[in-house]
Amino acid sequence: MSGDVWADGATAKAQLGRVGVWLGPLGQVAWADARGVAQRIEELGYGALWISETPSAKEAFAHAGLLLGATERLSVGTGIANIWARDATAMRNAALALADAHPGRFTAGIGVSHRPAVAMRGHDYAKPLTAMRAYLDGIDATPWAGPVPAEPVPLVLAALRPRMLELARDRTAGAHPYFVPAEHTARARAALGGEPLLAPEVAVVLEADPSVARARARRYAKLYLALPNYTNNLRDLGYTDEDLAGDGSDRLIDAVIPWGDEATIARRVAEHHEAGADHVCVQPVGTDVAGALRELERLAPALLG
Repeated sequence: MSGDVWADGATAKAQLGRVGVWLGPLGQVAWADARGVAQRIEELGYGALWISETPSAKEAFAHAGLLLGATERLSVGTGIANIWARDATAMRNAALALADAHPGRFTAGIGVSHRPAVAMRGHDYAKPLTAMRAYLDGIDATPWAGPVPAEPVPLVLAALRPRMLELARDRTAGAHPYFVPAEHTARARAALGGEPLLAPEVAVVLEADPSVARARARRYAKLYLALPNYTNNLRDLGYTDEDLAGDGSDRLIDAVIPWGDEATIARRVAEHHEAGADHVCVQPVGTDVAGALRELERLAPALLG
């Protein structure tokens, strides 16, 4: 992106650190509870907190501003803000307003979302890659007359497959893939090259019993196995229709959603770093926000030590 307000990959990496938290369900809980969760995540030492955006929960930039105001050092990222929810100028202005107030602590993750969510907003999902290119053009189209943030803002794309990864490489600070195994991280790093940020989300289940762990993982996975963006990406990686059927085969579940004790989870997160990730966003799944926080507390020494 043009101008002095947008960060490069190196700046994004320094801002986010090696391990953060992805906690989309935070957008569905009362602010009195969400504030305490964010403060505890900061206290534990995680580098960043990523929040989601859905048509039925908190608006991403307002939510990010609340979380930034409630914490002192924690970076907050949108993972992702839907480009169909606001035009490019509105997104740019919101991101830079947050960065001005909280220098070096906000990452604008944006993405094309999915056909059902876009249809709920009354938009046509026919050409998502073209829409994203036009959106990035729109960010630059109107000169920014507000204060230049003291530190540049990372802008990253939700990117899974080659053409969106290439767009992330060429136009932004990097990529934020979601629902991916470590082999995707290796492919994404090859597509991006060395300089851009690569920050995959990694869902985890802190449970050593295979049947219990996989049951929890499947409660999460079935939501994403109904979305072609994710299933097409997994097919590219060699997963079959049998793997993708229903709520996923054991092979798929074990690859995409690490489970086990603290040491096992830490080892599986390290696989993403070894494959080329700069920052891994850990998301405990198959539980509520309170349960996720308990698992993040248990995982912190292994992940951050």
